[in-house]
Amino acid sequence: MSQNFSQDLNTKATNIVWHQSSVGRDAISKLRNHKSAILWFTGLSGSGKSTLANAVNVELFKLGLASYVLDGDNIRHGLCKDLGFSDLDREENIRRIGEVAKLFLDAGIIVLTAFVSPFRNDRNKSRKLVKEGDFIEIFCAADLQICEERDTKGLYAKARAGDIKEFTGISSPYEAPEAPELNIDTGKEDLNKCVQIIINYLTHENIINLEKN
Repeated sequence: MSQNFSQDLNTKATNIVWHQSSVGRDAISKLRNHKSAILWFTGLSGSGKSTLANAVNVELFKLGLASYVLDGDNIRHGLCKDLGFSDLDREENIRRIGEVAKLFLDAGIIVLTAFVSPFRNDRNKSRKLVKEGDFIEIFCAADLQICEERDTKGLYAKARAGDIKEFTGISSPYEAPEAPELNIDTGKEDLNKCVQIIINYLTHENIINLEKN
């Protein structure tokens, strides 16, 4: 069934309809023996979001599951290359990622997003795009000191020197999740243990079934 979005006040285009896919998520899930989901990694720069997301992605690949990582820097090379780091641009950046992640979800893929995504409201908007249980917020809870110690790019030092403006954790705020599905201390926990925590969660929530893979 087509859904008409022409009356949406936030949509500038008119006379458009949403066309349902000829192959639904349920059918894809049965074929691949796993459900799709959005794993939304959030945390300060240097907290280990990309490292953990990619490590989980490798594990899912080994299990024969369909997954993909949307990385913050990679997205800004293309889809969001027109955006800077003002609050409004950060909001639009996350809005676009939420919509893209939803498309991956509909395609039956476990999509892992690795973005600072500093504002709760923006993350919650992405959560509300999908059904309950589809959005799994993973807080990479390394503290600021550890993130600075890990900073191989020297971004924190540049931010403290005033060379980088609007840098999250220094000159721009980070709003930690209040009730994430997973809160992982990526500053102290071993990477393999962090990966296993996530795999265990996906198994417990019946998103993946290790016995079938």
